[in-house]
Amino acid sequence: LDQQAVDLSAELLPPSWAHPFGTDDVGRDLLLRCVYGLRVSLTVGLVAALTAAVLGIAVGATAGALGGWADRAMMRAVDTQWVSPTETTTGQTPGRNMATMNTPSRRCGTDEIVSTARIVRAEVLSLRSRPYIDAAISGGASRRRIAVRHLIPAVLPQAGLAATLMVPHAMWHESALSFLGLGLPAHLASLGNLIQAARGSLLAGQWWPTLFP
Repeated sequence: LDQQAVDLSAELLPPSWAHPFGTDDVGRDLLLRCVYGLRVSLTVGLVAALTAAVLGIAVGATAGALGGWADRAMMRAVDTQWVSPTETTTGQTPGRNMATMNTPSRRCGTDEIVSTARIVRAEVLSLRSRPYIDAAISGGASRRRIAVRHLIPAVLPQAGLAATLMVPHAMWHESALSFLGLGLPAHLASLGNLIQAARGSLLAGQWWPTLFP
């Protein structure tokens, strides 16, 4: 089934057995479009969450394990991301969108990276006061060994939960940017693009092209 198949004789048909979600302004089946759009938006969310989790764990674990001035410098650098603009566009190609974590904004995953880094750092600082960490230090273990063998494995559950919660946030972000025309290319079905394309239909009284996406 081709979600791009145009049928001008079936434009803006309401939901029916033949088209459960109705059709859009050029006769494309909205159920197919929504399925493809959800796949695109979910892919964006998963890529954003995975990338943010990996970078957040690396930054947070390193800062927490090193401590001192290195910890302060790294976290101050992370803090600057909170006050930086988020929607800075970098291009309109899908491959580049995936690589930059969350649609065409190179900043869409920044908040997720910052949140994960903070969670991991806090957990690492808590773990550093545990007796078994003191024992490892007394035994001559290096900071790198302690981080790899003890600290990072201990923070993976919290980081995994944070990454799971990032997926819907990244999907909302993609939808918002695409709706504003700053997201994925208009010809590529995503939830945000479908909603953006249906604005005219909603004003004309056709509710289904907006409601289902």
